[in-house]
Amino acid sequence: SAHGWGSCGRGFKSRRPDVNSSILTVPNLLSVLRLVGVPIYLVLIQGERYGWAVLTLMVAGATDYFDGKIARRFNQTSRLGELLDPAADRLYIVVILFSLWDLKLLPFAIVILIFGRDIVLAILLIAMKRKGLSPFTVTYLGKAATFNLLYAFPFLLLTLSDIRWLSDLSYVLGWAFSIWGVALYLYTGFSYFREGVRDLAQIRARVDGTH
Repeated sequence: SAHGWGSCGRGFKSRRPDVNSSILTVPNLLSVLRLVGVPIYLVLIQGERYGWAVLTLMVAGATDYFDGKIARRFNQTSRLGELLDPAADRLYIVVILFSLWDLKLLPFAIVILIFGRDIVLAILLIAMKRKGLSPFTVTYLGKAATFNLLYAFPFLLLTLSDIRWLSDLSYVLGWAFSIWGVALYLYTGFSYFREGVRDLAQIRARVDGTH
């Protein structure tokens, strides 16, 4: 996707001439559609309609891919999109994580690691915003981490399939994506955290230097 944690310059606020103020754009509509998929996914999981739940995740993944492509291609990047896109990503990750844990497809330790990473960064973002700092700069590794996790989850769900070869193949692919995804998610989380703490320290140093 084109958005992520934030697409401003690194640390301090910068001009963003390529970001327009339009709300009714195709990328934003796709992001809203992806958000609507969250309650649909939960209903399907509760009803043990796992195949349809996987299909819902696939559609969500497709909208995530196309909204970024369209935003860049037709210059439809917007501030609303910058907020909707990461919000949808994080919401999907949290909801799916707990559903997979509830289905005993994922250890609780992994749920805590991923969820804890986002809580720590969310707190840091609040502190940065209070000091007038822009959000973290999106990195390709950060998006790769999210993509790996969002690819891993449908495969883990498919391990519930009654088709033996599909279940076995999904187990291998699901855990392959999960291991890479969790590793990258924690690594990029540490990178974002270090960047935020550094920028806050620079602000404090400037304030102290004026006194």
